[in-house]
Amino acid sequence: MRVLTVNAGSSSLKLSLLDGEQLVEGAELEATGGQADATELRDFLARVDGTDAVAHRVVHGGTKFTTAVVVDEEVREALEHLADLAPLHQPTSLAALDTVRGALPDVPAVACFDTAFFADLPAAAATLALPRAWRERYALRRFGFHGLSHAWASRRGAELVSGRHTAARVVVAHLGSGCSLSAVRGGRALDTTMSFTPLDGLVMATRSGAVDPGLLLWLEEHEGLSPHEVADTLEHRSGLTGLCGTGDMREVLRRVAGGEEEATLALDHYVYRVVTGVGAMVAAAGGLDALVFTGGVGERAAEVRRRVAEGLGFLGVRLDRQRNAAVGDTDAAVGAGAGPAVLVVAAREDLEMARQATALLGR
Repeated sequence: MRVLTVNAGSSSLKLSLLDGEQLVEGAELEATGGQADATELRDFLARVDGTDAVAHRVVHGGTKFTTAVVVDEEVREALEHLADLAPLHQPTSLAALDTVRGALPDVPAVACFDTAFFADLPAAAATLALPRAWRERYALRRFGFHGLSHAWASRRGAELVSGRHTAARVVVAHLGSGCSLSAVRGGRALDTTMSFTPLDGLVMATRSGAVDPGLLLWLEEHEGLSPHEVADTLEHRSGLTGLCGTGDMREVLRRVAGGEEEATLALDHYVYRVVTGVGAMVAAAGGLDALVFTGGVGERAAEVRRRVAEGLGFLGVRLDRQRNAAVGDTDAAVGAGAGPAVLVVAAREDLEMARQATALLGR
């Protein structure tokens, strides 16, 4: 089955035509808010004739969409109503959905959700300790994000460890411009660091990660900041950017090598939060068979992997330094010794989306 996957970013539209797991054709088109140039999109689609389905990455499915779904007008309207839960991402995903559906009106469109992998978190993990009236009125819960990446990486990691996806206890570290961890056992997500929004959890390129909510209330009162100003700062001017002026891990590492104190503190804090977060995920999973690094930083920053592994030495995590330094574009095992496996797995949301679309359409 040939599936075209569509992944809309803030300034680009990533398109991959897959036949099974084989990439037939791919492109990354310039796009503003999910809307690519009509001529460029038409030219690409002309080269990928014979598409059986189109799988779209949609960030938020709320509590209504917990698995992939074929998009019809009712579904499209429901996705629009969820936009206020992910105002930075959902409109972009929907614009891309409309653009490609308009170009391929007779091809089934499937929405694949980043929140779906975490839809059946145990109640103890998903629940927020807020008044019942709030929780019920607004369906407040820990949603989790990066689910397509976590689903693929945990499955792939379990295969590499034992070949049996049903047994492994896997912690996935999705480290990129956005960062999150997940605890997975037997293929089921048991916990994750992101919560009601993608702001929670780890330090990220420009996002703060977990911050005491009392601090935010204090800032609103003492600085006279509006909720919009606070949100904008937490989203765009915090994280590594707030700590040392850049969210680019390559630049952070370059500055650390040069002895810059701000960058050193930023990296130390970033790694500390990953290490302590992994410890919490191991507790949720009931142990650790595999630690999987994925995402741009997770796949390419050997120094970050080294520092995280050193911080997790108490769990028996060890790296083979040569293999860690030599990681290329393919999945790799970089662990050493008899402890948990340490793996680097390429982020392949496209393969996960194609798998879900194929399963949904029954072919």
